[in-house]
Order: sequence, then structure tokens, then C-alpha cells
Amino acid sequence: MNAPRHAPGDYFCPFCEVVRGGRVARTQPEDVILHTPLVTAFIAAGWWPNNPGHVLVVPNAHFENLYDLPDEYGAEIHRVSRQVALALKAAYGCEGTSVRQHNEPGGGQDVWHYHLHVFPRSAGDDLYVLTPQRRMTRPEEREPYALKLRATLEAQQG
Repeated sequence: MNAPRHAPGDYFCPFCEVVRGGRVARTQPEDVILHTPLVTAFIAAGWWPNNPGHVLVVPNAHFENLYDLPDEYGAEIHRVSRQVALALKAAYGCEGTSVRQHNEPGGGQDVWHYHLHVFPRSAGDDLYVLTPQRRMTRPEEREPYALKLRATLEAQQG
């Protein structure tokens, strides 16, 4: 299916820059917790009040949304999101995890590069309230979460 494009013609993709190891306004190379040949996972810069340290998993190649995503990338994103979810439980001691993904403006997408959110969860955390209070974080606030998840992922793989 060829879905309509929503990114403007001069779109600068922040997630492509993260994958390349560059510094963007919100996300820094130090936020990256896992990089495979097909996908990169990093601590998200925007946090909900009761779910700090959630992770974004993105394909290394640029695909605007789920409609464009090749199967091999989808399989790797699923595999890595499972690894991340298990690492969240081990590193943060959370009660559970949730994943979510948005497509097109009507679906809540606001960055024009496919990305999957992996959230640490606890009962009553209000992640899905109608008016989420997402806030932007600073690199030094994210750093302990990235360090903890990288160490947990390395221990799980080794």
C-alpha cells in the first residue's frame, strides 16, 4: 500500500540522525541502549509522569510509518522490543510493560519515522489518560536510565 506522505519535503528526520550517532535537539548518542544492523533503541526524551525511562525502537533505515515498513524490519523491531521489555522489568523493577505505535496525524504520529514506544508500567500509572502530561527531559536525567538498561541488556546477552 502506498500511504500518503506527511513529512514536508525539507523534513529533517531526528531519528535518522540518532541512528547515525549525531546529536539532535532532544536525543543524544548517550541515550542509545542497543544498536543492531536493522534497528536502534534509545531512551525517549519525552516522558509521562509515572513512566520515566521509556524506550523508542526505530528502524535504522527511514520508513515513515507502519505501512512502509518491510517485514524484516518489523521482525527485528519485535525481537528488540521484547529484549527491551525484559530489560525494563529487570532494570527498573516495573510491574509490566506496554508497547504502542502511531501512524499518520489521525493516529497520533508526530515524528515522520516509524517508531515503537516500550513503556515500563505499574498499576494505576495513568499512561493512557485522555490528556497525557508528557514533558521533555534533559540528557543528564536520562543518563542513569540508559546506563542501567545497557548494563542489563549486556548481561542478558552475555
